[in-house]
Amino acid sequence: MRIYGILSTVICFAFLNSAYHNPESTEDIPTESLRKVYSQSSEKWPKPTVDDWTNFEELAQLPSSPFNTIKLQDQIILGRLLFHDPRLSGSNQISCASCHSSDLNWTDGRRVSLGHDHQTTNRNTPTIENSWAQKTFFWDGRAADMKAQAIESISNPTEMNQDPQLIPGKLERISGYVPYFQKAFGDSNINLDRVLEAIVIFQKSISSRKSAFDNFLIGEYQALTDQQIHGLHLFRTKARCINCHQGAFFTDNSFHNLGLTNYKNPRFEDLGLYNFTKNPADVGKFKTPTLRNALRTGPWMHNGIFNDVQALIQNYNVGMPSVIPNATQAKDPLWPKSDEKLKVLHLTAVEQQAIIAFLNGLTSIPRRMDQPQLPR
Repeated sequence: MRIYGILSTVICFAFLNSAYHNPESTEDIPTESLRKVYSQSSEKWPKPTVDDWTNFEELAQLPSSPFNTIKLQDQIILGRLLFHDPRLSGSNQISCASCHSSDLNWTDGRRVSLGHDHQTTNRNTPTIENSWAQKTFFWDGRAADMKAQAIESISNPTEMNQDPQLIPGKLERISGYVPYFQKAFGDSNINLDRVLEAIVIFQKSISSRKSAFDNFLIGEYQALTDQQIHGLHLFRTKARCINCHQGAFFTDNSFHNLGLTNYKNPRFEDLGLYNFTKNPADVGKFKTPTLRNALRTGPWMHNGIFNDVQALIQNYNVGMPSVIPNATQAKDPLWPKSDEKLKVLHLTAVEQQAIIAFLNGLTSIPRRMDQPQLPR
C-alpha cells in the first residue's frame, strides 16, 4: 500500500507539472490529483510559475504579531484611545478610526478616503491589519516607518488637518489622559513622540485572524474546497499571481506599475512612487497590497477603481492593457511603462471563479473593536 501511495503521488506530480505549462486550461486536472499534491508540505508543491528575476517566497501561515504582548498592553490601551479620538484632528471631528474601521478589516469601504471638510483624497484607504510586517507605508512607500506615516496623516490638510505639535497641548487639557500616559510610560509627561509611539504600538498589535488557508497548511485538508484548491494551484502557476503576492502576507512588499497612472489626465493622474523618488523608472509604481481579507477590503487598487472583483480578475486576465505610446509619447522619459510581470493569462471563466474562491479562503472574521470611552 505504501508503494502504491508513493507511485500515486509521483504520477500526480508528473501530471501537474505538465498541466500547468499548458496555457489553455487547467479545468481538466482531476480534483483528487490537486488535493493530494497540495495536501503535503509546501516544499513538495508543484513548481510555481515565476519570472527569473522574481525574489520568490512560498506562501506560508499567518504569524502572530510580536507586538501584541502583555508587556505592551498599557501602551496598546493608550494607543487605542488615541487612534479613536477625533480630538487629534484640527476639527475635533476626525480620528484615525474614521478611515480605518475594524468592521471593514480596518479600511473604510470607500473608493478613496474622506477627510477634513469632507474633502476626498486621491487614494484608497489601505488596511492596517498586519502592519507590523510592512516595510514601507502609503501606496507610494514615502513613509519609511509608521511614525512618519502617522505624522503625515495627521498633518495632511485633506485628512486630519492638524499641526502635530499642537497635539500634546490639547491632550494635556484632558485630565482623563494622565493615568493612561502614567501607566504606559511610567510618568504623566505627554509629548508628541509618546503619542505617536502609542498609536504605532496599537496598530502593530492588530493582526488578522487565521483563515481557511492557514488551517489547510497545518493539516486540516478539508478546510479548502475543491474549487479553492484549484484556485490555489492557478494562483501559483497559470495565473502568475504569486509573482507579486507571496509569502505569509501575500505581498512582495515591492512596487509595480499596473497601467493605472492616468498619465497627463489633470484630474486623475497619479505617478505613484515617482512622486517620492523622482526616478523616471518609478513612474506609476504602487505598493503591492496584501491579499489577506482582500475580498473584504474593496474597492481595489490605489485609486479604488475596481468595485467588482470579477472585473478586476478579468483585467488581470487580459494583461491590464494600457495605452500604447505614439512616436512623440515614446520619447517622453516619464511615459509610464507597465510591469513586465503583466501577461495575457488565457484564464477561462471557471478558472477565474476558482481564483476568487481561493481569495475567499484567505478571508477571516474581522476582529471587531467597539468605540472606546474616551478620556474627558
